[in-house]
Amino acid sequence: MMIENLQELCKQLPGVTESIKWGHDLCFCVAEKMFLVVGLDKTPTSASFKVDKEEFEEMCNRPGFIPAPYMARYKWVMVDDLNRMQAQEWEQRVRKSYDLIAGKLPKKVRKEIGLEV
Repeated sequence: MMIENLQELCKQLPGVTESIKWGHDLCFCVAEKMFLVVGLDKTPTSASFKVDKEEFEEMCNRPGFIPAPYMARYKWVMVDDLNRMQAQEWEQRVRKSYDLIAGKLPKKVRKEIGLEV
């Protein structure tokens, strides 16, 4: 998976913005809340995203996956190489992380970005 593929995938979701934070992390946000962080400062490229609390431990037991630094208590995992997951799993994980974050937004904000009718 290439960073450009992740950008394209994220930009298809309603209300998504991207920015560089901390000088080297490409962050994808919905209503200013991060749902995917791609580390641009290392090779191979790493990424962090939110998962269900039920799948957190299972994900962290996979080779190359660890609890995301500073975010593990919120059930975020980090993968050390984007290529550890195929495109289809990336699509599922990005969408799930987005849904988990967007689902916690206030109804008014969800409506503003087109998630509520």
